[in-house]
Amino acid sequence: MTASVLVVEDEPSIQELVAVNLVRHGHDVRRAANAEEAYRVVAETLPDVILLDWMLPDSPGPAITRRLRSDPRTREVPIIMLTARAGEDDKVAGLEAGADDYITKPFSPRELEARIQAVLRRRAPQLSKDEVVIEGLAINPATRSVTGKGRALRMSPTEFELLHFFMTHPDRVYTRSQILDHVWGDHVFIEDRTVDVHIRRLRDALSPTGHGDLVETVRGTGYRFLSKR
Repeated sequence: MTASVLVVEDEPSIQELVAVNLVRHGHDVRRAANAEEAYRVVAETLPDVILLDWMLPDSPGPAITRRLRSDPRTREVPIIMLTARAGEDDKVAGLEAGADDYITKPFSPRELEARIQAVLRRRAPQLSKDEVVIEGLAINPATRSVTGKGRALRMSPTEFELLHFFMTHPDRVYTRSQILDHVWGDHVFIEDRTVDVHIRRLRDALSPTGHGDLVETVRGTGYRFLSKR
């Protein structure tokens, strides 16, 4: 799966090498050379994954990780720490700060890509192109198709993305604002009630096969998608 990746690395040659190889794998790459630049980039657009150097000129990687993990907006963004520090204590410190993975320099582009794919599968399953099946309802991002009990279901691109998000995050309650952030993007300014309209349309699209009731309203909070009735 491809993703938007923020590379936070102060060594220009390493930053360039990492970025070029990420682009070769189809990723959209943004760059930062220090913590303040990284915070500005994240404030503008939330990346799908952050590659974070341990030693930066203005702040160590674990401190940056703790700050990102303390913010609800960036709490779930996968973080892979890049470092020349190979000691066990350093690895533990990075992971305890909230990093999802830790890769020691020098590393191969192939290994880095494998680590990125692994954290995306764990943290951002909605980016996967794999088919997801729940209660006889199947969604396939690769073919942009939805079937219920073997019957093709038609829906708009927005409802498709909404359903894919729900089916890759079943049984978790999401507020309207969280759904907007995940499905529309955190810098798209849309009224929260827009979610209600699309939820209604999604239920209508799923109703021919009886799957509309999998989208449950949680009163006073938001919505969740049930993995079992």
